[in-house]
Amino acid sequence: MAINWTKLYKKYKGMWVALLDDEKTVVGSGKTLKEALAKAREKGYNFPIVSRMPETLDAYIGAL
Repeated sequence: MAINWTKLYKKYKGMWVALLDDEKTVVGSGKTLKEALAKAREKGYNFPIVSRMPETLDAYIGAL
């Protein structure tokens, strides 16, 4: 089942986010991966899922 990250994108666009296993709960964020991980570790989460939210949502259509 796909997870809707629309709200995450709107709040964190262009930033790194550290997420819990549910892939919805943000436990850290920052302009750099290091910053997002540090904030998550301060809260006791040593191995979060990390992702970078894009700055823009662009459609891509590939062709041969």
